[in-house]
Amino acid sequence: MNVSIIIPLLNESESINELNEWIFKVLTNTDLEFEVIYIDDGSRDSSWSIIEEIAKSNHNVKGISFNKNYGKSQALRVGFSEAKGEYVATLDADLQDSPEEIPTMINKLIENNLDMISGWKKKRYDSFFLKRLPSSLFNFVARIFSGISLNDFNCGIKVYKKEVIKSINLYADMHRFIPILAKNEGYSRIGEHIVKHQPRKYGKSKFGNERFIRGFLDIITLWFTNKFGRRPMHFFGSLGTLMISVGILFTIYLGYNKLFIDTNSRLITTRPEFYIALITMVLGAQFFIAGFIAEIILKFNVNKDKFSIKNKTF
Repeated sequence: MNVSIIIPLLNESESINELNEWIFKVLTNTDLEFEVIYIDDGSRDSSWSIIEEIAKSNHNVKGISFNKNYGKSQALRVGFSEAKGEYVATLDADLQDSPEEIPTMINKLIENNLDMISGWKKKRYDSFFLKRLPSSLFNFVARIFSGISLNDFNCGIKVYKKEVIKSINLYADMHRFIPILAKNEGYSRIGEHIVKHQPRKYGKSKFGNERFIRGFLDIITLWFTNKFGRRPMHFFGSLGTLMISVGILFTIYLGYNKLFIDTNSRLITTRPEFYIALITMVLGAQFFIAGFIAEIILKFNVNKDKFSIKNKTF
């Protein structure tokens, strides 16, 4: 198997047949042996029945249906686990990404010895204020935090070597940051390819504008877990040590001042330095406790799948 095409979808019954015909029209004219894996993320329309019909008449097509909507990351995760191809491509089901880009991106990945290549929707047909501007800001922050020179982290069309997608663990909304997750696993040869973006033909976007806020928070989470994920005590312990050190210094100052300078001054408990010392030492102890708990959780963590599959076509 040369390439597996993973297509997560939610309520895209109007576009599935057209997309499937488009994919086969493009790839049957190449030498690529391929499979198409549709992941129905809890659709409430007729998407799953359409996928079943397509899969019955074509052995190159597989379908997986979730019991409910778990999100794009979980859909991609289960698709990655089922992929058999040497290369794995992802594609959105809304017809805004062109399957014609896939052979070109595979060739570019091979020629440049890349681990993965990401699409860049340089010219977009979305609203400037609702999508393009927030997306530009999001991509700018992602570049700063990750050090990866991509213009479009969230483009739906990407191509990977099989070993890349088998090594990363997708959760929450981390599908936006697969290049960062790949880099964290040592796959740093990441390229970019300008792709043609097309207006949405059917329905409307399944993602609200709140995804940008969640995206910025997820970037911070990725930075923290990459830097301190294996040793959380290094982070919490450092803050705890700083807080306790400040508290001890204020305590020494208060004691020395009371014993040798202002022996007849007001009570120590009436001075603001006393409360600073008390609060910083309490905070320091709490940081240490948080570090111990994080280390225990990390030690005994069991990686449990966060999805429930309802049906398969294979």
